This record gives sequence, C-alpha cells and structure tokens, in this order.
Amino acid sequence: MLRQDDEHDGVTAPFDLRAIRRVNVGFTSSTRNAMSVFMFSSTLRQTTLVGLFLAMTVSTASADWNGFLTTLHKGFFRNTAWPDPFNEVDAIQVVAPFEAMKRNGWRSHNTIGHALFRTGDGALLASGQNRVRWIATQSPENHREIYVLQGANPVETEARVQSVRDAVAALPTNGTSPQIYVTAIEAPTVPGAIVTKISRDRMEQMVPPKLPTTTASGTSGVSGQ
Repeated sequence: MLRQDDEHDGVTAPFDLRAIRRVNVGFTSSTRNAMSVFMFSSTLRQTTLVGLFLAMTVSTASADWNGFLTTLHKGFFRNTAWPDPFNEVDAIQVVAPFEAMKRNGWRSHNTIGHALFRTGDGALLASGQNRVRWIATQSPENHREIYVLQGANPVETEARVQSVRDAVAALPTNGTSPQIYVTAIEAPTVPGAIVTKISRDRMEQMVPPKLPTTTASGTSGVSGQ
C-alpha cells in the first residue's frame, strides 16, 4: 500500500491500489495516465528521500570512523615517543627565566648612569668614555647595546644620547655600531670609595703564598727540606 502526503492539512492518506483500479474503469485513458504518473512520482520521491537518508548515514559513520582511527594512531605514536616532545617544552620553560636574567644583567651592565655624565650639559666623563669603548669593542656582538639613563629633563637626555653617539662614532668599531637606547631603569651601583676600601682590605688580609710541606704521596715537600 502506497501513501501520499496531503498538501492541505499534512495528514498522510493511504492509497489502495485495488480501489484505484476499480475506479479507473470509469475514467478516460488520459485521466488514468495522469493518475499513474502521479503515483510514480510519489513513489520516486519517497525512494529518493530514503536514498539520501542512507547516504547521509553512511557518510557520517565513515567520518566518525576516520576520526576514531586518526585519534587512535595519534595516541599510539604519542605514547611510543614519550617523553618526547614534552621534555623539550619543559626544558624551554625551565631555561626561560635564566634567559630573562641574562638579558637584564647585560642591560644593567651596559647602562650609562648618572655618575658617568657631567651634570648640566650631559657630556661623558672619562669613566663614561671607557665604558662606552668597552661595550662597543669588547662585549659580545649580540650584546653590544648601550642604554643611556635618562636625565632630569628631555633636553638633558638628548644631550646624553648625542654625547654617547659622538663617542661611538670616534671608535674604530668592526662591523655594525652598537645600538643606543634610552632607559629609565637605573642600574644598581656602589660608591667608588666603598669599592676601593673593599679591594684594599682584601689585599691587606690576603694570606701570603706558601708551598706545601708534604707531597700527595706523603713524603716531605720542598718547604720541609
């Protein structure tokens, strides 16, 4: 028994083929042909819908299966390669703080502070000239960066930068010249008088050199003879 969707109220009404054949007796041939075409179209439409539904179901199942196989293979190879590549990521995360410390250390070391400039006009002192010379010629090439500590006002800061530029231009640098940056971070320093006192006290309290009295084998050494 076939079914046709009612276009008016959405109710599905059954078709009785035997009843339709009995009714067809009183119809003309053109009417019977039209009814046959209508019944064939309805059957074809239902068959098409069923085919599309089956195709969508097969496609979805195939996609799910492929995704499952991909996840399975990925998990297998990850478990086989463990702890790679996760240990490389952990190593990078461990080293990252030390890299930041090194960059901050070089920035602090290459900072030209207040004590290396003349007050007022921002000219470099002799100690400042020596610091700029060492950074431009002796420091590693990837750390040849000069940080100028900003002055009390923009005019003084610009004078300091220009003084450093003139000092760098007068040096026989090989390769590229060091980059010059302005910074507001003052490098931690110690007054020169304290450094001098520490160095002198260390020299005065240094133990005089002395040869060992015995050798590694236990025999008498040079000083014991």
